[in-house]
Amino acid sequence: MHIHFLDTYQPRQSPVHAMDGRVKLVLAVAFLLTTSLTPMGAWAVYILLLALLLSVELLSELPIGYFLKRAFFALPFVLAALPLPFTVPGKSLAEFSVGGIAFHITSEGLVRLISITIKSWLSVQVAILLTVTTSFPDLLQAMRALRLPRLLVAVFGLMWRYLFVLVDEALRLLRARSARSSQHPQSKYRPGRSVAWRAQVTGSMAGSLFLRAFERSDRIYLAMLARGYDGEVRLKPLPPLSRVQWLSLTLGMMVLLLIFVFGQLLLLLR
Repeated sequence: MHIHFLDTYQPRQSPVHAMDGRVKLVLAVAFLLTTSLTPMGAWAVYILLLALLLSVELLSELPIGYFLKRAFFALPFVLAALPLPFTVPGKSLAEFSVGGIAFHITSEGLVRLISITIKSWLSVQVAILLTVTTSFPDLLQAMRALRLPRLLVAVFGLMWRYLFVLVDEALRLLRARSARSSQHPQSKYRPGRSVAWRAQVTGSMAGSLFLRAFERSDRIYLAMLARGYDGEVRLKPLPPLSRVQWLSLTLGMMVLLLIFVFGQLLLLLR
């Protein structure tokens, strides 16, 4: 069974899709480092990074809304930074009390919260751009070509493979449950009993899913060993980078370096 909703790769005939996976992986990591090392409150640098990212997204021939909507998945993780406006010392912008406890919102804390939100949003966008324009096998091959540890790449590959196995087993359980469930002709009558009973059934299904997925993964691994698997998937060696690929890599790194230097200059001029 092909579980298509897990695979985010969107094949296109765009310049971004045609770029070598090694180049895209290096540029994506460099973008993440530039974003994370950008000083807090460097709004001009954030605008430059966003403009660069939007330009590449346009070259990928995918809708901009595709990236923007999915990048908002980073917002729940920003909730951990919500206390910053109240805990970072600085100039007070507002003050209120709850239950006799006074809270102060500082400008420095608010700037830090907004900066972390923007950085997270940009970082998720570049990760989405990398995964939708590069297939996962190409990413694994690029990681090995860049001399990432073999064990780490093997863990990534097996995790991706067994994620499909886990979802496949979950779909089998849901189909079996639907085949054994009856539906009342009147829609106002819901099948099942109390909430506690439903929770018990869900827990039993989760336990059964774990056992079935574990047993199936063991069978798959034994089949892989029988076929000569020794911890690394052997693929054809990647061809050397062409001049166009080297030029793309050099230009991308230079642009990110200039943006990083600009951010550090803004920090010095404060």
